[in-house]
Amino acid sequence: MAEHKYTIPRWISLLYRTGQTYIGNRLKHHEVGKGQFMFLNALYREDGLSQDEIADYLRIDKGTTAKALKKLEEQGYITRVAREDDKRFNRVFLTAKALDIKAEVRGVLTDWRSLLTEGFTEEEKDQMLTLLERMGDNAARYMKEEPLQRDEQRGSGKEGEPS
Repeated sequence: MAEHKYTIPRWISLLYRTGQTYIGNRLKHHEVGKGQFMFLNALYREDGLSQDEIADYLRIDKGTTAKALKKLEEQGYITRVAREDDKRFNRVFLTAKALDIKAEVRGVLTDWRSLLTEGFTEEEKDQMLTLLERMGDNAARYMKEEPLQRDEQRGSGKEGEPS
């Protein structure tokens, strides 16, 4: 493997943190926080998802999803509607306020993606996305393993060495 300045996790962390800052700054006048735009974007793709469906789609834990949706609801961007047959089960819908900023939110995400891929060919963009999807699938598969298995794997390093 060729010498590289940083490791994959370091680059992913840098991209994530920088992206959060970029998007947060571009949307702050709407009071949409760094951690909320992705929930709006998921609902822009398919309005009326359940809270669990949103968490699964974004691969984010249910507690974080609940907190973000609560804030979006307080700000008037979403409403939650309980199912008639099961009041514990909510569908999440965008409000007119959220729909009014859809083009801007989508534009900010498109601008960020363009900034990241400046100078890339279409083939390079496609290859990069394919590799990132595989990495994401690997990470998701790891998270689905039994917690005990994860703990055993973490403890497999030699004493005094990081696992």
